[in-house]
Amino acid sequence: MLIKINNLSKSYGDLVALDNLSIDFSEGVYGLLGANGAGKTTFINLLTDNIARDSGEILIDGTDISHLGIRYRRLIGYMPQQQGLYDQMTALAFMHYVAELKEIRKKDARKQIDELLGVTNLSKAKTVRIAEFSGGMKQRLLLAQSLLGDPKILFLDEPTAGLDPKERIRIRNYISSVSNGKIIFLATHIVSDIDLIANQVLILKGGRIVQFGKPHELSSPLVGKVREYEIIVTESSDPASLCIRLQKQYKVSNFFVGKNSLHVRLVGNNLPTGGKDVPSNNISLEDVYLYYLSDE
Repeated sequence: MLIKINNLSKSYGDLVALDNLSIDFSEGVYGLLGANGAGKTTFINLLTDNIARDSGEILIDGTDISHLGIRYRRLIGYMPQQQGLYDQMTALAFMHYVAELKEIRKKDARKQIDELLGVTNLSKAKTVRIAEFSGGMKQRLLLAQSLLGDPKILFLDEPTAGLDPKERIRIRNYISSVSNGKIIFLATHIVSDIDLIANQVLILKGGRIVQFGKPHELSSPLVGKVREYEIIVTESSDPASLCIRLQKQYKVSNFFVGKNSLHVRLVGNNLPTGGKDVPSNNISLEDVYLYYLSDE
């Protein structure tokens, strides 16, 4: 399966959300990174055919999705960022409702629903009204419904937002386990989730692609632009004030205060002398994100 996007554009009045975007996607997990307003949600809404494009093509194996109609909707699963759920329904009723909308046979639906509620750790709460769910439980239910029907193209908008670390790992691992033979788009601000499971990463800024490639490919150009420093802390110095001054001058990826020193990791083109360059295999996707998007 191949998704081919040609010259895709979308504006809201004077605001350009996507600007003449062209890119191809084959099977794999694609991480979408960008600050708020970068175009991630607009990108997903266009590919799910939820909003109309201004111009351009979105082709699935050579056919525009606008000509596929219900055939395209049977291919996709969508987890929106906003938790628009039917609060008076139980989780079980909601899953059966979505299965019916997707035209899944009842026998198949029962089996899939049991499995998905188990994977998302909602089996014990399946007869509880959604109104009584926590934000994290609603997030897991949205993920479960997106996987009904074994979609070949999956759109996940902030799938682990609001989850505790244990649940994030559980959901992240499950997404990875079902990725074979699918095209999965994962939009999130949790960079570590993308770093661990994405085959390729797409970085958007102002509706344009600023970088696209495998995580290690994005790290290589930053050699010499990520550097670590050890600053000796004296009794008269204030580590907190020093950190604030550094953040005003440089992009600070990380720092921690030791017993007698401050360890700082800086990212940028014009770094102070001294310090130690971080090798490519230790440059994280967070460093990459900070380098390209910190001004937003």
